[in-house]
Amino acid sequence: MGTIQNSKTYTGKELDNIFFRPMLVGNNAEAIGIRVLYNMPVPTSVHVFRSEGNILQEYDRGWSGSENNSHQQKDITMHKIKAEKSFAAVDYFNTVYESLVCNSDINLEDLTGTELEAAETELFRRAIAESLRTMMWVGQEGVGDYSLFDGLLTRAYADEEATVCDISEFEVTPENITKIFDRMWAESNPELKVLKGEGHLAFFVSSDLYEAYELWLDQHGSDAAYLDMSTGRRELYYHGIQVIDMNVTQHLPIAVREQATYIFLTDRRNLVLAVNTSDYPGSEVRMWYNADEMENRQRATFLAGCDIIDGKLITRGEN
Repeated sequence: MGTIQNSKTYTGKELDNIFFRPMLVGNNAEAIGIRVLYNMPVPTSVHVFRSEGNILQEYDRGWSGSENNSHQQKDITMHKIKAEKSFAAVDYFNTVYESLVCNSDINLEDLTGTELEAAETELFRRAIAESLRTMMWVGQEGVGDYSLFDGLLTRAYADEEATVCDISEFEVTPENITKIFDRMWAESNPELKVLKGEGHLAFFVSSDLYEAYELWLDQHGSDAAYLDMSTGRRELYYHGIQVIDMNVTQHLPIAVREQATYIFLTDRRNLVLAVNTSDYPGSEVRMWYNADEMENRQRATFLAGCDIIDGKLITRGEN
């Protein structure tokens, strides 16, 4: 067998349960590093309630409470998008077959349609997940390869309500990286600082800053540092705040790639990615073999969008 010719179409519950839900809920959603809303009703709205002021009063009869809760509603603009890939038939079979070889539970002498379908699905799902993650960060409407909608970086650096922190005096080196983090924290607004105890604050950084912090940790010769140098680190923290590599430098235009240093500090729940496959007529995933071109094709159609809920909760580096 050198080609895969069975057509497959996922719609409705199959589209949800087999294709999108595994990559957008649970551990996979947490790995994205931000808040993920999947199949929320369209228009997708995020509601934030905050208590303001003192609500304690002397005990007495009657009601003397007031409306001291602030309510903020943010509508996420959803965009109709599609994902498409094509492979030469032989290359496609070899790629799918390779993923099966790596699975010890598969009997390669008796491949069923279900096993091939699962491998095909996983191949396309990984491609969509990575493209969606990159669009979420670096998207800029009408500009470059990721131009379908504005991503979180574009929004964060255009937000007039964000606290702008000047870090231009610091060259990105291991010696300066903690100074950059300290400056970002020192100039953050009180509304953001008070959220530290909830455990959701994060420094979102470009890869050069992330690597500089790893080197800084390596240079501090504790037993833990030596262990980390041998086994690698799953997560980095600075003073209890997670440091997250956005891992998007390779997707930026070549002209700005080497000069691109990004950092902002916010609550992870303040950043939202929304994906919907249930409220858009025509949402589907199709995989089929085109005999005329002798190639395998994959297509997915769905709704997606992202936004920052509260500009006041962003401390943005400016260099």
